[in-house]
Amino acid sequence: MNVFKEKAPIIITCHKRIVPYLSKEVEALGFVVEDSFVTGVRLNGTVNDCIKLNLNLRCASQVLYSLQSFIAKDADSIHQHLKSFPWEKIIPNPGYFSITSNVQNETINNNLFANLRVKDAIVDRMREVRGNRPSTGAELIGAVIHLFWKNDEAEVFIDTSGDSLARHGYRKIPGLAPMLEGLAAATIYATNWDRTSPFVNPMCGSGTLAIEAALIATNRTPGLFRTNYAFMHIEGYDKMVYENERIRLDDQIKTFPNLKIFATDLSNKAIENAKKNATTAGVEDLIHFAVCDFAATQVPQNKQGVMMVNPEYGERLGDLQELEETYSRIGDFMKQQCGGYLGYVFTGNLDLAKKIGLKAKRRIEFYNSTIDCRLLEYELYAGTKRLEKMGVPVSE
Repeated sequence: MNVFKEKAPIIITCHKRIVPYLSKEVEALGFVVEDSFVTGVRLNGTVNDCIKLNLNLRCASQVLYSLQSFIAKDADSIHQHLKSFPWEKIIPNPGYFSITSNVQNETINNNLFANLRVKDAIVDRMREVRGNRPSTGAELIGAVIHLFWKNDEAEVFIDTSGDSLARHGYRKIPGLAPMLEGLAAATIYATNWDRTSPFVNPMCGSGTLAIEAALIATNRTPGLFRTNYAFMHIEGYDKMVYENERIRLDDQIKTFPNLKIFATDLSNKAIENAKKNATTAGVEDLIHFAVCDFAATQVPQNKQGVMMVNPEYGERLGDLQELEETYSRIGDFMKQQCGGYLGYVFTGNLDLAKKIGLKAKRRIEFYNSTIDCRLLEYELYAGTKRLEKMGVPVSE
C-alpha cells in the first residue's frame, strides 16, 4: 500500500454555502469534481494530489483521503474492523497520531468514545505488528485519522491537512469578531471584482478582506504561510514532492505595481494590527491603510471597482440603535462616494440592511460560523447614468 501513489476517493470539506467557490478552485487546479454536497466535494486522487490541494486551496477546511468503507453497527464493530487494517503502512515508527470524527450513530452519544475505539484499534494493531505503540494526543501535529460514521455506514480517512485550511496562517492578531480567512476569500470570489481595479474596504478590522484581496490578485496561496501539514507525517512521504509544489507557489506569484487596495478603520489599534497581518502575508506594500471614519475613506474617482464592507450586525458587538444609523450612513457613503463601483455589504442582520436604503441587485447566501448571512451587491451608478436611474432628464 502506497497512499502517495494509489488513487482513492478524496473528500474536501468546507463550510456551508462555500461549495461553489471551492469547486471552482479545485477545477482550476486541474482536478475533476465528481460530486458535491452541502459541506464539500468529492474527487479521485493520491495523497500526492492532496499535497497540491492543501497548498493551493483558499476555501477548503480539510482534505481527506479515503482508506476504507465498511458497515459498523456499534463502537465495538469499529474497533474490530480497524484492528485488522495495516496501520503500520500509514503511521511511521516511531509515530504520533490524532483521531477526529464526525459521528451520527444512535449507539454513540459522545464522539470522544468513537475516537477512543479508533485509537485503541490502531494501537492494538501496532503492538501486534511492531511490538510497540505510537504516541497519541489531541494536538494535530502529526498523522491524523478521521472517522466518518453515519447510521451503520463508516468510512475512515487520512486527514492530510491537520489544522483547518480555512485559517491561512498570516493572521497572528485576529482582532474583534474576525471573519475566517476561508470565508473572506469565498466572499471575494462571489463579487465581480476583476482583481486589477480598486478594492476598497472600510471598517477593515484586522484587515482580512483587504489582505485576502491582495493575495488573490497576486496569486499568493495559503501554502506560502504554513510549514506543517498532516500528510508530512504519513509513511512514504516524499519531501521533494512538497518542496517542488512549494517552489511552484513562489514562481506563480504575480506583480501588480498599480494595484490599488484601500483599508480603513476608525481604530488606531485595528489598523496597527492589520498592518502587522499584511506584513506577515507579504502584501503590506499593496494595501493603503488609513485611520478614519468609514465615510471618510478615500475612494478613487472616475474608476470602476469594488467597495466591500463587513459591518457589525448586532450578534456579538454593538448596540442595534447605533448600528441602524451606521447602516444608513453606509448607504449614503455608497451613493455619494462610490459612483461607478459595485458595493458589497456582508451582514448577518437583514433588518439592519434595510436601513442602507438601496435595492440589492444580488443577495448571496453565506454562513459566518452559525450565523445566517448575506453578501448584498449594489450597483452604484455614476454621472448621467445615475441621474437616468433616478428619473432625472439628461440633455444630450
